[in-house]
Amino acid sequence: MATWEDVARIALGLPETSEEASYDGATAWKVKGRLFTWERPLRKSDVEALGDAAPEGPVLAARVPDVGVKGALLADRPDVYFTTPHFDGYPIVLVRLDRVPLPDLEELLVEAWLDRAPKRVAQAYLHDSP
Repeated sequence: MATWEDVARIALGLPETSEEASYDGATAWKVKGRLFTWERPLRKSDVEALGDAAPEGPVLAARVPDVGVKGALLADRPDVYFTTPHFDGYPIVLVRLDRVPLPDLEELLVEAWLDRAPKRVAQAYLHDSP
């Protein structure tokens, strides 16, 4: 399963991506200054809302193209993907990092990056990738 090193390797392998500390000190990855994935430890309100379903391991947040994609991920793999009331209505999914297979993580991060990258950067990446 995935680690923070895997997240950094995949994210930083995408064009024009930077790794930065977010406002709360967690690690975040941005493309041209636009956030696409970040470390998202659960807050007290998250744990209260999730109750016994609150994961204890590392949690990654990632943008998805829309709330429909988010719903599909949540329905297909509830053991890996989840959300909290804080993200209701937003195209952001939370990931149990220690449960996500590497190919799924890579797909998620590339899709998140494509969603946030400037069009010319995304088009160049798609043109050049196998």
